Amino acid sequence: MQTEPNYWLVGANWEGADQAAAFYRRGYWEMGYDDEDKPNLAEKRDQMKPNDRIAVKSRLGQGASNIAIRALGIVKEVHQGKVYVDWVLTGMNREVNSAGCFGTLHGPYNMQRQADWLRQVFQL
Repeated sequence: MQTEPNYWLVGANWEGADQAAAFYRRGYWEMGYDDEDKPNLAEKRDQMKPNDRIAVKSRLGQGASNIAIRALGIVKEVHQGKVYVDWVLTGMNREVNSAGCFGTLHGPYNMQRQADWLRQVFQL
């Protein structure tokens, strides 16, 4: 039985250092925090499952209401704090409404509840 994927938005900036290129090259995403320091984010990350969709986003500056979508991928697995991803499209700079997604990890979203916004974020 195949279920619909969930959708996740994640950040790649660790205290001002952009980790995105390393994530794409190495085929994963991870938080810039220890699980013990941010247990709520670790718990959320661990809800990701194979075939979920993931988008790397970045802020467009202080006070901006939009974000930039930088990459799209498909989750392969979550193991020992890393989310292994098949990066489908990188090098993007798609501006979309933030919907409040300014932090490290947002989701899960599903197509039935946020279809219009998710299509703007995840369209290829």
